[in-house]
Amino acid sequence: MRQLSVEDSSRWLEQADTPQLVDCRQPDEWEICHIEGAVLIPLGELAERAGELDPDRPVLVYCHHGVRSINGAMILESAGFTADSMRGGIDAWSLRIDPTTPRY
Repeated sequence: MRQLSVEDSSRWLEQADTPQLVDCRQPDEWEICHIEGAVLIPLGELAERAGELDPDRPVLVYCHHGVRSINGAMILESAGFTADSMRGGIDAWSLRIDPTTPRY
């Protein structure tokens, strides 16, 4: 499992072989802001809902500050996925990639 910077994550999401983007925060956090194209699967549900993801495509997991997403990526890796975590989470995304993303 790698921890990718938001810059590297952004570049990856713009490529043709884009990863599946998983937001592992809670629904109330998702309502405040999220990255377009992401699917919400809260960390506590990730192990049981991993079957909703394509096992043949890599997964990029993010959260608020990048702590829960490390655990999320490890959960997915233990389920057989190739998974990475976005370092700094959506807060860093807002600061360095998309300043229109609300911070909380």
